[in-house]
Amino acid sequence: MTEPPASPIDRAFDVLRVTAAGNGLTLSEIARRTGLAKSTALRLLTTLERNDAVARIGQLYRLGPLVNELDPIPVSPEFERIRRVLTPFLAHLFESTRATVHLATMHRDEVVYLNKLHGPRPIPSPSRIGGGLPAYCTGVGKAMLAFDEEAAERVAREPMIAWTDTTLTSPDALAVELAGIRRKRRAVDHAELTPGLYCVAAPVFDDDVAAAAGSRRAVAALSASAADPGALARLEPLVTQVAVAASRALSADRHEPPAASG
Repeated sequence: MTEPPASPIDRAFDVLRVTAAGNGLTLSEIARRTGLAKSTALRLLTTLERNDAVARIGQLYRLGPLVNELDPIPVSPEFERIRRVLTPFLAHLFESTRATVHLATMHRDEVVYLNKLHGPRPIPSPSRIGGGLPAYCTGVGKAMLAFDEEAAERVAREPMIAWTDTTLTSPDALAVELAGIRRKRRAVDHAELTPGLYCVAAPVFDDDVAAAAGSRRAVAALSASAADPGALARLEPLVTQVAVAASRALSADRHEPPAASG
């Protein structure tokens, strides 16, 4: 019995499978791996992007936010605690900078955004609450990797896709960058994931987690974004100051007695 010819839906699933297997693929790579004509692959990708099944960053495609909705990041009491304690600090950072600001943590080896507040002039950004992005090319990701040696080693072993001309693509370059972040206690994203999107990020610590791990490990990060790299110098001290206060609050929260039930 012969197989029926592939339908457009079959081809769309082929595109999704190939996109899921990569960490960012060009149209030509997707067409080659699926065996589709570039025009067909582009038509399918355009439809999938319109429905948030894939996302395009520059010339590269990866799975989109719809995938996070269908297979969401597991609900974690610790994630909820970080969001609860740190969201007021995110709001303070927003008021101080009037920029788009993010609160993120790590899930496996990707950044997960727990909250986001948009500035009055939103900058196009692939970040979404509950969504994930690569850690090595985001400010919040690098801020946390600098203080999580095991995660940094795992990320360095995986392919580091060049999303833009400024993306770090080698383990050695990433190691140098993370060493600098450890010294300065802040990270800068030089449009490494999205052209024209810059940000400053700072790690947030939980002293109890640090003591258990034997070293200081970042459990979250805060960031502020800008469309102009010249704005980063103004944002750096503000982000760093808020992150230090957020770290104190997160550590103190562990020692507060639970609220009495009524």
